[in-house]
Amino acid sequence: MSEKFPSSEKLKSKILIDALFTEGKSIKNFPIKLVYLPIKDLPVTSFKTGFSVPKRNFKHAVDRNLLKRLMREAFRKNKYLVESNFQDKYAFMFIYTGRKKIAYSEITTCIKKLLETFIERHSTHENFHT
Repeated sequence: MSEKFPSSEKLKSKILIDALFTEGKSIKNFPIKLVYLPIKDLPVTSFKTGFSVPKRNFKHAVDRNLLKRLMREAFRKNKYLVESNFQDKYAFMFIYTGRKKIAYSEITTCIKKLLETFIERHSTHENFHT
């Protein structure tokens, strides 16, 4: 399983981002929130993932970029959880909702827990429909 995070897996489509925030469902695990949406209309080969840190909480771009980099790395190391469990493709947006910077280890455990919760929700939902 590749741990790369190529450009093809990054969430860049404005249409998809707008749909994600209007129709998507969310899971919260302080200080990170995961918003997700199944991708049905677009022919994509992989999950699309984005990361956001609000300017309201962190005024300096350096702090926002650091947190985004840490979240991206934590997701990159743990994306095998969702890739190995699903055939359907999803759009993910990880949003940092806290007001203080936390350590990489805490971000990793938070993202891992979010992905595990997502898997539980989706697998129970998938089993319900089959």
